Amino acid sequence: MRRIMVFILLAAGVLLAGCRGDEPNNSTLLAPSAVGQTKVTLDGDDFELPTLPPPGEFVAEITNPWLPLTPGKVFHYENETKDGLETIDTEVTTATKTILGVVTTVIRDREYLDGELVEDTEDWFAQDQDGNVWYFGEFSTTYENGLPTGNEGSWEAGVDGAEPGIIMLARPREGVIYPQERAPGVAEDMAKVLGWDRNVKVAYGRFRDVLVTEEWSPLDPGAVSYKFYARGVGLILDAERRNGSGERVELVAIDGIPAEDEDDKTSEAGPE
Repeated sequence: MRRIMVFILLAAGVLLAGCRGDEPNNSTLLAPSAVGQTKVTLDGDDFELPTLPPPGEFVAEITNPWLPLTPGKVFHYENETKDGLETIDTEVTTATKTILGVVTTVIRDREYLDGELVEDTEDWFAQDQDGNVWYFGEFSTTYENGLPTGNEGSWEAGVDGAEPGIIMLARPREGVIYPQERAPGVAEDMAKVLGWDRNVKVAYGRFRDVLVTEEWSPLDPGAVSYKFYARGVGLILDAERRNGSGERVELVAIDGIPAEDEDDKTSEAGPE
């Protein structure tokens, strides 16, 4: 999955200090080398990671409260980089793609640098009846001077040993680690639920009780990404640390409506 490269200006430890509680001691609940494991223990209680259900147990719409993806909605993100202004438009299209018998929703990401297209990606998501959002792959094209230069990182579940991953759990539990991408040697992103941040402000608005996850990949050592999700909205902030530096991308508008034309948006809904 293509990551939005972002950086929190504060040190990660300071930024995440608002998360509810400390990081659990059993932080190796599901190591990247054990992605086949489905049952873990959290605070003495058994927790089972979802297994891929049959096609008949998927629903038509993605309504997960942490990642609601309504067809026709467009999320706009910005990031000031040393090379210029990066803008990212994430469109929930009305298109679908059937993979392993599952009808997935096509999510299109277009990334621009100072107005010039540098990457165009289709992601394929689908939600099961329990509310888990599965990731079935992506097709990504990079551009330079208006011309396509490659499709690095593209993968599809069912092709060359790739399997669907989980992009968002139905009921995130602090400390759970889960595979997002399962394409050996191509895309192997992992994620961990860190907790909930009490107060996060981005250009689009201010939110409370925001879900925070950490992402990494064994294929990209030294890079760690933090993602922040507001209930009922979705991804509002994505940050990456790489060798002590990084970048920051944040939500600035939805459906083309800039933040300054909207009332302050405060999410008061807490974790489940």
